[in-house]
Amino acid sequence: MESKTDIIWLERVDSTNDEARRHISEIDNLSVVSALEQTKGRGQHGNTWLSMPGENLTFSLIVKDFRIKANEQSAISQATALSLTKILGRYGIEARIKWPNDIYWKDKKICGILIENDLSGHHIRRSIAGIGININQEVFNSDAPNPVSLKQITGKEHDRYEILAHILRRVQIYYNSLQMEDFAVYSDEISTRYARSLFRRRGLHPYEDANGKFLARLLRVEQDGRFVLEDEGGSEREYLFKEVQYIL
Repeated sequence: MESKTDIIWLERVDSTNDEARRHISEIDNLSVVSALEQTKGRGQHGNTWLSMPGENLTFSLIVKDFRIKANEQSAISQATALSLTKILGRYGIEARIKWPNDIYWKDKKICGILIENDLSGHHIRRSIAGIGININQEVFNSDAPNPVSLKQITGKEHDRYEILAHILRRVQIYYNSLQMEDFAVYSDEISTRYARSLFRRRGLHPYEDANGKFLARLLRVEQDGRFVLEDEGGSEREYLFKEVQYIL
């Protein structure tokens, strides 16, 4: 991968992921599409991401030359989430990853990630990682249940461009490691770090699935991204995304 990242700055778009996809043939590998305002920002599985113009970071990173197998794509999600927790740590934020890739501070959401992968055969041809981080916003008028910003936590205004530069450097380090010939070694290391960074990774906590509410402890996240819990009765329960919810 190249080390240089080109950033395309836009005033207003519907969604940075959608904008990146519309111009994908014109955009270089490892480029970023960033907007001051998104009118239709998207989260996982159709959820919306609302952000005040000019107060936060909303951007998409385009990677065109991944050589990762389709059944290993969770490594991209994990690497992206780890990059963000690492950078938030620079500002004194003990961030945790709420499976699969929301970023939380305590019980509040500070960052959301939407990764869209395009496949070619059994491999990922390209990936668009849409990221929204609450930086300086103090009033949230959406129906989001638990948002929080970096400014609310630290009590200080922050330079969004500086934070973006830190994030891009960290993401490149992780993405480059996934391109190495010994992918399995780096993927295992990323999975281990990801597991250590998970939200509510110790103790019993409330969850809800199609059969109702229950208490369980987190056992592990499988390489294919499945979420494995152990309930109070000692039974293991495996879930794909949206099959189980945290109760906050």
